[in-house]
Parts: sequence; C-alpha cells; structure tokens
Amino acid sequence: MRVLITGGAGFLGSHLCDRFLAEGHQVVAMDNLITGNVANIAHLSGNRNFHFVHHDVTNYIYLAGPVDAVLHFASPASPIDYLKFPIQTLKVGALGTHNALGVALAKGAKFLLASTSEIYGDPLEHPQREEYVGNVDTIGPRGVYDEAKRYAEALVMAYHRAHGVDTRIMRIFNTYGPRMRLADGRVVPNFIAQSLRQEPLTVYGDGAQTRSFQYVSDLVEGAYRLLMSDFNEPVNIGNPHEMTILQFAQVVNELTQNPAGIIYKAQERIKGDPQTRQPDITRAHTLLNWEPKVDLREGLQRTIDHFRSVL
Repeated sequence: MRVLITGGAGFLGSHLCDRFLAEGHQVVAMDNLITGNVANIAHLSGNRNFHFVHHDVTNYIYLAGPVDAVLHFASPASPIDYLKFPIQTLKVGALGTHNALGVALAKGAKFLLASTSEIYGDPLEHPQREEYVGNVDTIGPRGVYDEAKRYAEALVMAYHRAHGVDTRIMRIFNTYGPRMRLADGRVVPNFIAQSLRQEPLTVYGDGAQTRSFQYVSDLVEGAYRLLMSDFNEPVNIGNPHEMTILQFAQVVNELTQNPAGIIYKAQERIKGDPQTRQPDITRAHTLLNWEPKVDLREGLQRTIDHFRSVL
C-alpha cells in the first residue's frame, strides 16, 4: 500500500510511519510541525519508501499518485498544546479532517481517524464503552479538543454514509513511549523528567484521580489491525488496567530510583478534567483479536531510557 499519515512527525504518527514501512508499504508523512518534530522521523530520511511533506492539513491537500489509506493523526493532543493552540485544534479537527477525507474520497482510499477517549468528557459511565455518548462541556477550556474530535467523528461517519468512504474511528486512550515531548504537560513525561532530575514528583490533590496507560507499540498494533479490518464504527484502543496517579508516581520513582519522593499540591480542578478514565476494550478484543501486551513497568523502563538519553 501507499499510505498518507497526517501528523506523521508527531509522537504517534512517527511510530506509525515505522510500522507501515516495516510492513513493506510506502509512507507519505504530512505535518506542519507546530507540535511535531522532524527529529522523530530523521532516521527515515534515507528510506526510499518514505516521503515527508511539510504542510498544514487545514489547507487543501494535493498528493499526486495513488493512495490506498489515509491515517489522520494531525492534531495537538496534550492539554498544554490545545490550550495554547485552541483555534488550530478546532481547525484541524474540522477542516483538516474534511481535507483528509477528501483525499480518501478522491483516491478511493481507506480512512482511519485518530479520535480520543476525550470524546467521553468527564465520564458518568465507568469503564467507557463505545456506545457511551459522553459528558462533555462544549464551552469549557478543554472543549476545543473534545468537540474537535467529536465533530471529526461525525464528519467521518457522514462521508461513510453519504459517499461510501471506507472509514475507521479509533478512540485512543492515554498512550506513552519514546518520542513524547518532555514538556508536553502530560503526566508521563512530567513525572519521568522530575524523577530523572531527582526532584519530588508533583501530585495534585490526593492523587486519587485515575488513568490507564498503554505503551505506544500496543497502540500502533491496534491501529494497524483496525485499518485492515472491515469495521466502520468507533473502537476503543487503550489499556483497561486502571491506577491512581499516586500509584503511578510511586512506580516511576521506583524505576528511576528517585530518592526525592512525592509532594502534594492543591490545585483547582480544570473544568471538565476527567477524574476517571478506563476503556472497555471488548469490541477491540472481539473484532480485532487485540489487547495490550506491554507491561507498564516494561514500557515505562523503555520510556525512561529514552528520556534519559535526551535530558
């Protein structure tokens, strides 16, 4: 296949480039680099099956030649990023998705949308099934990301129903691994950076809020299997093992042998910030025979080793 990966220089996009190239496919990575980094794909520069295009997908996308699949991963994804770039986040969810779908329609290509667990908002259902419609604050600060992805999902299904585009929707839960940005504001790089500097890890409140973490290779496997499937409705891709932020901090300190411990800080909760997050992956397991394989400690150790090399 020849595949287009938008956001291809980002954390997830670059790992997808690696996987599709390893499978023998041709890859075109497209990115405007507001949160992506060419360093993530520098190792691919000599690969004749790889091509990078510096382009903002909120503008019309022209790509010569055949395209067999479009994977739309372009978007700021961390709270720091989408609060810094709120308009860009909304535009890439709306205009970017529209333009990427246009490529799929014109080329007769499969289309996979990187959606997010954030479409569930601060969930009133736990764990979250794909049938759950969410509890989202449309005008809160997080709404720019949540609603961009919710609109993107609606647009994908409209193209599927109205134009017959062969679409996929992947709802991604917290994912970590090498090539995350140290300063992207999410808990994994925050804790690892603090621990490698032998600083106390900052836990807000009592640390009882929960998250579930999947390693990037599990995410990539899920994306690949979903693309190759024939299922058009949303599929959760995440690790159902739930833990508190406090427990997670303790594991990071243990793996890095950080003697500084943990400090607790009071923080007013950001409106709409979810207190629980856990995927129901029954659909992924049943349809794709997929489940996460990488143990948290194993994945964290790989990530810590990467961050240690770049600090």
